[in-house]
Amino acid sequence: MLRIHNDLTRSKDEFQPIEPGRVRMYVCGMTVYDYCHLGHARVLVVFDVVYRYLKARGYDVTYIRNITDIDDKIIRRANENGEPFGELTGRFIAAMHEDADALGVLRPDAEPRATDHIVSILEMIRRLIDNGHAYVAGGDVYYDVRSFPGYGKLSGKSIEDLRSGARVEPGEQKRDPLDFALWKAAKPDEPAWDSPWGKGRPGWHIECSAMSTEALGDHFDIHGGGADLTFPHHENEIAQSEGATGEPFVNVWMHNGFVRINDEKMSKSLGNFFTVREILQRYRPEEIRYFILTSQYRSPLNYDDEHLRNARGALNRFYTALRGLPDAAPAGGEDCVARFHEAMEDDFNTPEALAVMFDLAREINRVRGESETAAAGLAAELRQLGGILGILQQDPEAWMRGGEPAAADKGPSDAEIEDLIRRRTEARAARDFAEADRIRDTLREMGVVLEDGAGGTTWRRE
Repeated sequence: MLRIHNDLTRSKDEFQPIEPGRVRMYVCGMTVYDYCHLGHARVLVVFDVVYRYLKARGYDVTYIRNITDIDDKIIRRANENGEPFGELTGRFIAAMHEDADALGVLRPDAEPRATDHIVSILEMIRRLIDNGHAYVAGGDVYYDVRSFPGYGKLSGKSIEDLRSGARVEPGEQKRDPLDFALWKAAKPDEPAWDSPWGKGRPGWHIECSAMSTEALGDHFDIHGGGADLTFPHHENEIAQSEGATGEPFVNVWMHNGFVRINDEKMSKSLGNFFTVREILQRYRPEEIRYFILTSQYRSPLNYDDEHLRNARGALNRFYTALRGLPDAAPAGGEDCVARFHEAMEDDFNTPEALAVMFDLAREINRVRGESETAAAGLAAELRQLGGILGILQQDPEAWMRGGEPAAADKGPSDAEIEDLIRRRTEARAARDFAEADRIRDTLREMGVVLEDGAGGTTWRRE
């Protein structure tokens, strides 16, 4: 029985899809004006695992992850660069896909962009005006927060508490400081689209309401995103969508926790802001993905070099267990498989699922000497479980020889390593142990570790 922590009910509830056997899921994606940072990577990986697990469970899943390709930050950055906003967003959409692909993130079933859905956005705004939830002020259109009795039900915030700290910005014509923009009148030198209220562009919140309902219907199963979106973005989505349709918007709201850097909030102002590309210069993509999975998705994720090195070591142990075994059908390990699914059924508890996989790896190592066939069946089972988490799908030998990205580029080639190993083997055969030890030490200084076994000498990069 799959149980998911629902931020709307503030409890871990049994998951029951609206339509038996089918799951419709929407996740708020990136605003594309810069490269993906580690916070984006966590959203991508977390909901990729949710997607993978739901499919592994047999559900027919429709996964939508939007792209915000028009907003204040995009306009500001494009103007700073002196380029059309479409060129800016196109470049960073491509970069986002490169980073997501590197991290082993499956593409969603659709990736709608705000600028492609202006018609849907305008239609939802019109419905909100007709239903008494929005009003026109000059060329702007605002949502009337007080018109929606359920406002605050996701975040737990009260209108009165919010109102005490709210203010009207210069140029805004709100009736209430809490009201938020659905449509913004065009300013000079800004992108703009025609509307019944004059040229302008959509507000940030309305795009997700319009695109999610267009793709998944007025009422769907799961909506996800980072914890920072709970308020006001997701709160406003609920008000917009339910105000327009009169139906419940989403059954289950999921939010992943914040990323911290050395126990501090990640922030450009603190100088501890890392893009995925920067981290990939030092760590392999699977190491980053594994690191993200070591924390339950709702918990804070603390980034530091020690945690990344631990991820590398953990993956080395897994791939060592898989190394040298023939391909086989999954067989055995039923207890571990059951415990893995039990962990994932408990609100996608990936740390516990990884712990179970370590038990399976230890079992592979135990039986390897007794029965290669049994070990191969268990290894296939381990790979299958790893596939649900998006890990352990590489060739074990290639993985062990990969090492740290920068070290692999600067260190000896595979051919050079193999030649040194051959020379060491010859030295050992000639009982020239001093030379054999010298070669081992030389390789170690190069970041290459040798492992002698019954089948000969294998190696890996550190």
